[in-house]
Amino acid sequence: MSSYNEEREKDMRTPSAIHHRSRRLALVASLILAYGTGVGAATLDRTQLEQSAGRAAAASYREWVELLAIPNDATVPADIQKNVDWLTKAFSRRGFQAQALANGDKPMMYAEYTAPGAGPRKTVLFYMHLDGQSVTPSQWAQKSPWEATLKARAADGKWETLPLDKLYGGQVDPEWRLFARSSSDDKGPIVMFLAAFDALKAAGVEPGVNIKVLLDSEEEKGSPSLGQVIAQNLALLRNDGMVIFDGPMHQSNQPTLVFGNRGIQLVQLKVFGASQGLHSGHYGNYSANPVQRMASLLASMKDDNGRVTIPGYYTPVKFDERARKIMAAVPDDEAALKRRLGIASTEKVGANYQEAMQYPSLNVRGIVAGDVGPKARTIIPEVAIADIDLRTVPETPPESLVALLRKHIEKQGYHLVNGEPTAEERARYPKLASLTAGEVSASSSAARTDLEAPISKWLQGVMHDTYGKAPVQIRMMGGTVPTGAAVQALKSPFVIVPLVNADNNQHSFDENMRLGNYRDGIQTVMGILQTPFK
Repeated sequence: MSSYNEEREKDMRTPSAIHHRSRRLALVASLILAYGTGVGAATLDRTQLEQSAGRAAAASYREWVELLAIPNDATVPADIQKNVDWLTKAFSRRGFQAQALANGDKPMMYAEYTAPGAGPRKTVLFYMHLDGQSVTPSQWAQKSPWEATLKARAADGKWETLPLDKLYGGQVDPEWRLFARSSSDDKGPIVMFLAAFDALKAAGVEPGVNIKVLLDSEEEKGSPSLGQVIAQNLALLRNDGMVIFDGPMHQSNQPTLVFGNRGIQLVQLKVFGASQGLHSGHYGNYSANPVQRMASLLASMKDDNGRVTIPGYYTPVKFDERARKIMAAVPDDEAALKRRLGIASTEKVGANYQEAMQYPSLNVRGIVAGDVGPKARTIIPEVAIADIDLRTVPETPPESLVALLRKHIEKQGYHLVNGEPTAEERARYPKLASLTAGEVSASSSAARTDLEAPISKWLQGVMHDTYGKAPVQIRMMGGTVPTGAAVQALKSPFVIVPLVNADNNQHSFDENMRLGNYRDGIQTVMGILQTPFK
């Protein structure tokens, strides 16, 4: 059996390895030309960061495209393994100690780098994810979602394809975009991180923190096993604070810090009618239609202003004056947001967009009952099914929201059953339903860090030093990342640092990354890595 070093030597002689070494040497050369050797430099100033980030972006485009070409659907274990293998090699080439973390047939990836000399440093765990959403290739306006495609917006607002070679030489327009699955969510930030590390090393700047990296392999599926993986590797993952590179920047595209996120709990509601579909002529006006009953039941949960009417749903959420000032300071352009969404008015849950995101939500994400269109039949369906997601906040854990929902359904006169109702239950109860809650996962619980916490003050300072102005500070975003499990297990504060354009189409077809955001993201990561966390 070959030793690890022998295998690594063989690996380093492959054409791919030689290509990667050549690319890194080119990056080193370009930065040396810009700054001199830079050996022993403490940190780069704002101008140096910006210039270095531009060069690092250009040097890393091929690596980004190469990673995007590897499918990463979290439901396909073989593809996840290929991504883990590629990324393990990418981090190892840069001097990280990298390894896969056992997680069934979808391992996660871990890497760490301890800066030499200069005394003790705090340790920061950087979280990203290597998996992506499933794709329907026919929906994409390109040959394949896994074949990165460079596009520019034409005068009529439509996207026009450009030769990919334009990415690799000459002037790159920051408004161009690279379209591919996970171009923004979340492979883009992973390659930004690698490029930022390369740029600092080439400039002779050692990181101001000890670095740990965790790449999740099931984030797009709710990170069902993240808590278990963390529990099995507690000592390995111990840290003084977590930085999460995920999610979109503020719609203004200004540097953004997010101090919390909502969680998500999935439930399925079924309303039962007769034991089989019935002829609507023979039994209409006689046997209750479960679709109509489902509609009435769902309508009882929210009013016309979009507020959840289930008693106690919002009660635990309270804002002090400081929290309201934080939310009011976010430069939201709600008129522009409504235009982008194509809506005339908003729901009235909060006084503004930011305040609305601080409350738990109840969203009907899909309803199935009978058929429509050419397949529609003149029947009374036997069942109506609604899938619902409940967005949680720190004050409203998932178990409490499910319990409130269950109580509300029972108050509407429904008897809740487990599975299909029995003949005895059908004979006894006039209104039958079932409510099934999904497993509580790493994404179920919300989490939030105080804006005055040490990690918050550190990142606020980094952003100001890197860009010369204060970042947009969001108390809690509406979306979900799996911070709950990590915070609970590691007892570490966290901040989300989004790097990608807000209009990136993540989770949908035609996902994309604006090249200006890619460059700026490298600059942001460089600023974070070079600054000591005190």
